[in-house]
Amino acid sequence: MADFIKKIKMNIRLIVQFSFFALTNGYLKGFGEGKIYKGKLKMFCVPGLNCYSCPGALGSCPLGALQSVLGSREYKFAFYVLGILMLFGALGGRFICGFLCPFGLFQDLLYKIPFVKKIKNLPGDRFLKWFKYVLLAVFVILLPLFAVDITGLGKPWFCEYICPSGTVMAGIPLVLMNESLRGAVGFLYAWKVLILIVVIVLSVIFYRPFCKYLCPLGAIYSLFNNISLYRFTVDKDKCTSCGACQKKCGMDIRVWEKPNSIDCIRCGDCIKICPEEAISIVNLNNKNKK
Repeated sequence: MADFIKKIKMNIRLIVQFSFFALTNGYLKGFGEGKIYKGKLKMFCVPGLNCYSCPGALGSCPLGALQSVLGSREYKFAFYVLGILMLFGALGGRFICGFLCPFGLFQDLLYKIPFVKKIKNLPGDRFLKWFKYVLLAVFVILLPLFAVDITGLGKPWFCEYICPSGTVMAGIPLVLMNESLRGAVGFLYAWKVLILIVVIVLSVIFYRPFCKYLCPLGAIYSLFNNISLYRFTVDKDKCTSCGACQKKCGMDIRVWEKPNSIDCIRCGDCIKICPEEAISIVNLNNKNKK
């Protein structure tokens, strides 16, 4: 029994990831019929990058919702989406990336596939990690606002031309299950499948490349890492700067210097590996001091 509990504790993040994926993509009828759920739950945004068009999706992707409302000029609703993003960010920052994002889980599973040599970062990591902010500014905000059609409406550019999460969760399943869609696929579908293949290959070798370099949603949540309710702290009296936390960290963060780095996805591996138990969650740490 003790060994079973220990295994659960060691794999708690994976359990939460799978559970949340099942909870937010539990419309089994959609997978059976190849159709999208369009009920009232779709009015609400889930925290992670969870495609609206996934046959099993019960909620909306906040990134897709933001692009749609910016393009439609319904700013009142845009404020609602921004409010949701700010709420999620204020509560957990990139905890959502580490625990609640389906595409984060997808990359974690790919990285577990055996390979000759596992690498944390792509060459040029120092500069590439800022590219997700460029995608956020250009494809999520500016293009939906200003690249409009004759009626003055924009479109969700990131979802339509880049998002590999949408391809694996919605594009491929819907095409496989609908003969009419198979006959209509063209260059855009092939382009997005190519992006997905590149991300898959990179994810086997490098740790979470999409999260590190391409995800605009992660870029938004990263802005809250230093102020979110859920954040880390380092006890300077215990810490010896041994570097064990950075060696374990998939995001390659010098945790003893920046425990709440904008790149941190709150996986908690640094807490588990620290030989001095110097890293802890802020609220729990404060509670223990009372």
